[in-house]
Amino acid sequence: MKIDLHSHTNHSDGLLPVAELLARAISCNLDVLAITDHDTVSALPQAAAWLTETQAPLTLINGVEISTAWHEFEIHIVGLNINPDCPQFLARLASQQQRRLQRAEEMARRLEKAQIPGALEAVLAEVGDGAITRSHFARFLVKTGRADSMNAVFKKYLARGKTGYVPNNWVDLASAVQWIHDAGGQAVLAHPLKYNLNGRYLKRLVTDFAAAGGDAMEIISPQQTPVQRRELWALCQQHQLTASVGSDFHQPTAWNELGKHLYLPDDVTPVWASWGLISKRAVSESKAEPQAEPESELNRTAAKSAEATISMDTPT
Repeated sequence: MKIDLHSHTNHSDGLLPVAELLARAISCNLDVLAITDHDTVSALPQAAAWLTETQAPLTLINGVEISTAWHEFEIHIVGLNINPDCPQFLARLASQQQRRLQRAEEMARRLEKAQIPGALEAVLAEVGDGAITRSHFARFLVKTGRADSMNAVFKKYLARGKTGYVPNNWVDLASAVQWIHDAGGQAVLAHPLKYNLNGRYLKRLVTDFAAAGGDAMEIISPQQTPVQRRELWALCQQHQLTASVGSDFHQPTAWNELGKHLYLPDDVTPVWASWGLISKRAVSESKAEPQAEPESELNRTAAKSAEATISMDTPT
């Protein structure tokens, strides 16, 4: 089966509306997709309704991606198979949304002091009921001609130490794991190579995540080398974690696509091992499951993008 357990809609910092994301997943021959917007589950009812209406051969996994604080780093924890109607969980996510609003208000104040007015109003108009992210501010700054690209905006305005940067005040990592468990889900350490951690700190992060009761880690993401994937799986084994896969899809790009190059090696225990998944596509079309891509293709290093994956050996 073709599985992608990390994706975003325009209910957080993704660009595609729910229906467009799901339609794209179908066109990419996905069997299973998790929608994991930042600190919100507002897209999930729409996704479920669309799948019911269209009878599309796609299994939706209810997900979320919670921003957390760990030793001054922002670490993301994906929750899979959560109950999106759990009142306690919704209240906890609301507290995260309040933190996001407070950060956005301060970012807008700082930008206004730098003679860039109107940021908060523009961002709130775009977000609606979704989660406010720095990407919304970046898009505003690009639209108003402050920079030519999202990456340029972050470097000039939104990175640590820049005009629009505001330190986060997220929930701690262990609490986020507990939130996910209380909502009936599994906690997954998202894209562990994107935090600019050296090898020692990465091992410490995985140790702390496992000690907090974490269930799995994303070991297959875009733009990883085969060596990095094996090293991450070794860390999973050391801490009795299962493995997850995710494109972290936000928008169509030349270097990232839903479900692309996300096949696990045969000797890896997937987070979905106990889910009882069945390929709806295979059943509806009465044909065999999609074949995994050849090892030679899987092992090629993906083309570098503006957001290249950070090596495990990069200094902090």
